[in-house]
Amino acid sequence: MGRFHPHPDSHPHPDSHTHPDSHTHPGSVGDHSGYSTGAERVEVLERILGENERVARANRAAFDAAGVTVVNLMSAPGAGKTMLLAETLRRLAPHRRIGIIEGDIETSLDADRLEGFGAAIALVNTGNGFGGECHLDAPMVASALPRLPLSELDLVIIENVGNLVCPAEFAVGEDRRAMMFAVTEGEEKPLKYPVMFRSADLVLVNKTDLLPYLDFDAEAFRRNLDAVHPRVDVLAVSARTGEGIDAWCDWLANLLGAPGVAPIQR
Repeated sequence: MGRFHPHPDSHPHPDSHTHPDSHTHPGSVGDHSGYSTGAERVEVLERILGENERVARANRAAFDAAGVTVVNLMSAPGAGKTMLLAETLRRLAPHRRIGIIEGDIETSLDADRLEGFGAAIALVNTGNGFGGECHLDAPMVASALPRLPLSELDLVIIENVGNLVCPAEFAVGEDRRAMMFAVTEGEEKPLKYPVMFRSADLVLVNKTDLLPYLDFDAEAFRRNLDAVHPRVDVLAVSARTGEGIDAWCDWLANLLGAPGVAPIQR
């Protein structure tokens, strides 16, 4: 069993990336070349994605006008996003003004867990009027903005719906994308869900405290990740023990314009 170790030359440099609008992934629905897709289906997909891109640009304009930095946090269900955010708020909320857009199909359970940490929280249940979607798209995020005091915030973190496919396919107006992977998911996941891993600016490898109890091949995971997204920034973390959370908070602080860090290119 291999312990997880990022490449020695893999250091998070969030400001070396361009804005997600310059990525190819948000407007793509992945590789469907193996499917028999008719013209009608293609037209519907183009219409959906075209409208999403329009609203994502409007969201981006609203964030820019308010001077807010936005991170889209994605993962499979149960990877640990909410626990990570609780630890993040414990460290950053006393010093930064933070908003959370909490995406879930049903319930307010995750939003409730983040109450009391000093963040403004807007819940989006995709089962309420959105058809129970397995992701947040730009119109859903737009619906949350009137419930956040954008002009009073420095940072908004979007906790996307737990899913390893759909969230990667929809731009929402974010500055950066962070993807959380739990070691309990298995080292093959980058190969099985390449669009998600390829879309990320940062991969957080969570639940590292469980490595002594798992048959997880860390070297194979890193090879698989390199195969789909070479040299992506990686941080090993444990939201339960706090390992690596300070490095994640530093990554976020750098996005907000820490001294010596280039500003985000909008």
